[in-house]
Amino acid sequence: MSPEPLPPVAPDVLAEAVEQLSARLRKKLDAAIEGCAERAARAADGSLDVRFGEDALVTLRPGPSGAVTEAGQAVCTCLLAPRCLHRAAVLGAAPLADAEGEAETGAETGAKGEGAADTDAVPESPEPTTGRPAPPRSDANTVTPGPAPEPSEATPPTPAQVRAATALWEAAAEALAAGVTAGGAVVQAELLRAAHTARLAGLPRAEAAALRVVRGLRAARERGRGQRLGDLAGAFRDLLSGAAPLASGTAGPGLAPARRTYGQGGSLRVYGLCREPVLSATGYGGVATHLVGPDGSRYTISDVRPGGLSRARGAGSASVALGGAVLDHAGLARGGLRIVGATVSPDGRLGAGRGVNATPLRGLDWSEEPAAALFAGPVGEAVAAALDAGAREGDAPEAAFLGCDVEVVGAAGEYLVARVAGGGPLLRLRPAHPHPELPHAANLRRIAEHPGLVLRVLGRPDLDRAATLRPLAVGPVPGESYTLRLPEEWLGRADLGYDRLQGSHFPRAAGAGPLAPVDAVPDPLADAPLWRVRRLLETGVAGGRRAVAEAGRGADATALLAPLRRAGLGGAAQLAEALTAEADRRPRDAFGRLTDASADGYARAWLASAVHLAAAERSLVAASWS
Repeated sequence: MSPEPLPPVAPDVLAEAVEQLSARLRKKLDAAIEGCAERAARAADGSLDVRFGEDALVTLRPGPSGAVTEAGQAVCTCLLAPRCLHRAAVLGAAPLADAEGEAETGAETGAKGEGAADTDAVPESPEPTTGRPAPPRSDANTVTPGPAPEPSEATPPTPAQVRAATALWEAAAEALAAGVTAGGAVVQAELLRAAHTARLAGLPRAEAAALRVVRGLRAARERGRGQRLGDLAGAFRDLLSGAAPLASGTAGPGLAPARRTYGQGGSLRVYGLCREPVLSATGYGGVATHLVGPDGSRYTISDVRPGGLSRARGAGSASVALGGAVLDHAGLARGGLRIVGATVSPDGRLGAGRGVNATPLRGLDWSEEPAAALFAGPVGEAVAAALDAGAREGDAPEAAFLGCDVEVVGAAGEYLVARVAGGGPLLRLRPAHPHPELPHAANLRRIAEHPGLVLRVLGRPDLDRAATLRPLAVGPVPGESYTLRLPEEWLGRADLGYDRLQGSHFPRAAGAGPLAPVDAVPDPLADAPLWRVRRLLETGVAGGRRAVAEAGRGADATALLAPLRRAGLGGAAQLAEALTAEADRRPRDAFGRLTDASADGYARAWLASAVHLAAAERSLVAASWS
């Protein structure tokens, strides 16, 4: 009999459970967590039991949201309860609920590249900005446009926010100094407690950044070599760079926006662009259908629930639960909606409340406005704007879209090479989702068999790679003879995550042939020695402060710094040298005791190098699109 999955646990509940442990029990916590999930069993009353020998039984009774959100929902029968190791171990083994009280969704999603699945709940009334949010609705659809508007004026953080950010910085610095190897449940609990304090102080973005770090630490410790240290390094960079200005008292609301609230948006027309499957590593699956408004604003209606791959594959034709509209996601991706009584959040999300009514509209071809505007501008300018927005917001905009016409060159390893029409740059087209059971990769392989084919591509630029686009949909280019031949009912585009391209969809005439050698695609990121700095930062994330100190000694220091200076990257070399020196600085008194055990200086040195690296890589990525 397979074990029952543990319900998600609110961060503050887990943090409190760990804090109640004695110093002796904290040392045993990581070992106690191992194997808890395998022993979980469903009780007759619907609760979840995890047994520790004959005298200790931990019972979890999740609330209406499906998550353990209160301390009383996790009890143990041992004599030390609730300050016992058993209860803390079970809570530590459970998935971590996010800031909205939903289950953690992990990595490997389609709708957001390789980030967390979009499982946000849509309330029927505005959410409160303080206190615990309402339970999520499993049948909700959410609509997400592009980046939220910037605040009109900046105000300094409150004293409570400064204190919360200071606590968050200190916890993050200690976790960074410990690294993955020493970043166990106790270190994670300190971050979770600081994250909870940040939420109470009205800093939801800081809270979310802390939760990303904790999830990254968990994944790295559980998955070992399969975890991308670069993702965890980026999470640390975002957390530290957001907490530092807040702790200094100089940051405005741009770094600490209020929690999402919903207001009346009146009437709205939206037109389908494409749809894509959403698949989470923690068992969530669904679909995200992207739309555009008359003014060019972009939206996404998502339907993501537990169910994994089968849910992701089937949701592409599931009904759209928005205002009684009689459409499925396949029809909406090629159709439109007129929404009356729309409830809109400041970042553009629309809620499926009781007063919302929606009626179908005729779909638009990509060559018609407003969709045509997505393919009109130079690709270099669009990517530069997305990179600038990501630098201002601390993260890349999730809804950054790019449309362009390309000419296929051919396959090069795991990606497809194409040149932007009109003498533009060579691009690498990579699958939007790598899962083999989804048709993204198979469709790109089919396209690669037709060099010279001219395509209209809509996708999401990969802002961490040189000249890389992850296509969501493709279509024929008007006026071109050697282009796709799609069925009329597809309305001029194929969703690469759901539609499968067949031989009849391609022209029979021979193409123009390869435009350039496929193996000659330049990659300024790979050619630059900045990878040495990236490896140093990731070494620190994996092994902590001690590993960085070792990398800065003897021949290792020469191998790190000399190539950077030869390439003219003196700033990167100077910051890397300062980082290794600070990592190795452990002043001690005459008795061998540390006189400065703080990780503050090390965290600042690591952050300076990480921010410089991110800026340098953004410049190289922007140049690769020109």
